[in-house]
Amino acid sequence: MIEHALLRLASDLIAIDSRSALPNRAIADHIEAELAGFEVERLDYTDKAGVAKRALVAHRGPPGGHALSGHMDTVPATGWTTDAWAPRFADGVLHGLGSVDMKGQVAAAILAARAMPADVPVTLLITTDEETTKEGALAIAASDAARRLGLKGIFVVEPTGMIPVRGHRSQIEFTAVATGVQAHSSTGQGVNANWALLPFLMEMREIHARLRSDPALQDAAYDPPFSDFNLVIDNHGTAVNVTVAKATARIKFRRSRNVDWMPVVRAVREAAERAGIALTERAEGTPPELPADHPLVRLAEREAGRPARTAPYGTDASELQALAPCVVLGPGTIDTAHTPHECVRLADLAAAVPVFQRVLATGA
Repeated sequence: MIEHALLRLASDLIAIDSRSALPNRAIADHIEAELAGFEVERLDYTDKAGVAKRALVAHRGPPGGHALSGHMDTVPATGWTTDAWAPRFADGVLHGLGSVDMKGQVAAAILAARAMPADVPVTLLITTDEETTKEGALAIAASDAARRLGLKGIFVVEPTGMIPVRGHRSQIEFTAVATGVQAHSSTGQGVNANWALLPFLMEMREIHARLRSDPALQDAAYDPPFSDFNLVIDNHGTAVNVTVAKATARIKFRRSRNVDWMPVVRAVREAAERAGIALTERAEGTPPELPADHPLVRLAEREAGRPARTAPYGTDASELQALAPCVVLGPGTIDTAHTPHECVRLADLAAAVPVFQRVLATGA
């Protein structure tokens, strides 16, 4: 019975295109419709691209207790050769964009919350823009609706294989922009912005190598111990016979709580200054990391039956920790997330529901 309800709800959510670049009213409305009997606070905002977004704080019962949190948005459908928004169920596995990251988990959290007794405090924190800016989590963390609940703890139900994650990295995103002059490349009248960007990129390559070789910049409590320093380059659609007027390099730097990351930040800033290019930075909150003996970690370990660990990726816990301590715990794995063959086992989603219920019950 629970698997049938999970398959229906998760499939419904997958079928709604909620990529981070799009308005998310449709999926927010669908989720709200599933929460009869809950007080739902709609947190509307406009993202930096001018797109209308909505996050949800849903609560039932007395104040306090624990919250389950998940996000509505997905990454782009890069590489998909089938319809990414046509959920397909075969051999016990649900396929589709967002199936494991994390519409299946949101469906499991909703079913767990709805099944709790009325006298148990139950909260759902449903965010958006998790895949980009964490603005949905920021809106919730700053909201009176969430703050007045007096939450004891938050379980972010991202896919962890139901292994509690007590800490993870958070990111700084650098955006470096070089400017040129657009012209037909044959005329000699243009200035190609890539030539200004290249010296900066060479220094970024050195930082990338240092992160993987310098123990002072690594954290042995994480696997891998070195930080992510991922580079994406954009010439904004320029044709090959046109000099590039704008060249953009974006770098995602994931940092650990216990590492002094300022030398990396300074090195990036100084390289941009030497190259004469514009640099902007956007940083998430401090990397969330609870001590191994924290009561919320112990609770997660007891109910999941697995020892807690750390993880190299990031979640909304970077921002939601401003409300209450956070542990990441959810079904499925990230092995197929952000790929054109994203999927999750329905049995894994179903097995998580009673665990979520036990976690919620301890908040009474």
